[in-house]
Amino acid sequence: MEEANVIKIRKILSLSVNGTIHIHSIRLIRRELILPEDSVDSIIRKHCRYFRFVDSETIELLNSSGEDAIDKQAATFTAQVEKWREKEYTDKWLSEFETKYAFPISFPTGFRLVPGFKEKLKNCQRLQYLKPYQRIHKVTSRTCGGIRRYEKRAVGVIHELLCLTVEKVVEVERFAHFRRDLGFHHVNVRELLLKHPWIFYLSQRGNTLYVFLREAYQKGNLVEPDEMYQVRREMMDLVLLGRRCTKLLRAQEESEDDKDEGCTMEEDELDIDEISKNAHTNASSKQVLQFSSQNCLD
Repeated sequence: MEEANVIKIRKILSLSVNGTIHIHSIRLIRRELILPEDSVDSIIRKHCRYFRFVDSETIELLNSSGEDAIDKQAATFTAQVEKWREKEYTDKWLSEFETKYAFPISFPTGFRLVPGFKEKLKNCQRLQYLKPYQRIHKVTSRTCGGIRRYEKRAVGVIHELLCLTVEKVVEVERFAHFRRDLGFHHVNVRELLLKHPWIFYLSQRGNTLYVFLREAYQKGNLVEPDEMYQVRREMMDLVLLGRRCTKLLRAQEESEDDKDEGCTMEEDELDIDEISKNAHTNASSKQVLQFSSQNCLD
């Protein structure tokens, strides 16, 4: 588990423009990444051969010899979407031109295809872009080959960052803290996600907006659930089961209390009836005694 967490942080640093990132950004998605609360000490400080503190709030990626080697480290990682591209290329016999820069597509329910949309989408899928782990010294719309390629690189970075999370979901506002470090600070993240509904799914809960990776879900469930995700679900089921059992126990106790009260009331009514019968019997016996004594006097 610790090794997996180290790889996650190394990948996030490899996604950055210059191999550095603010620790506060990682803390914001700690729960999504399943990192421990003391990740700064238990992971970053402990594995000093991979990480170095630039200042108190910024860390830098190193190679195994302790030297700055962001290019070498980034070259060792491959984006998760590349696995899908390879599968599409080998299983469906699609050309490399069609799959090399494409993303998985899943249209939302009720999505209307306007005339000319398929052709635009096909051109967008074929559009070359600077992949997340490819290195350049400065990421701008000019160095990426135009605004369209720059936005597609931002889509690729967000896609990869969501793949690193356990449930493939992150609060949209959290991306604002990654924009400058990961090199997509010139785009509006919310508008970018809304422009690609076949890749991302936005859901609002109260005042909070979340983004889900659409390809990772099918009928409301994860297609490939992580081990930690299954553990978390089982824990939630136990908590909910405990609540249900508590409610059932309370209902049983209330029903038993109601039965006890009903029995007590019936016993009280029986006691009252017996007392009234006894009183009536005593009164009748007194009358008989009085009548007999009068007869004796007479």
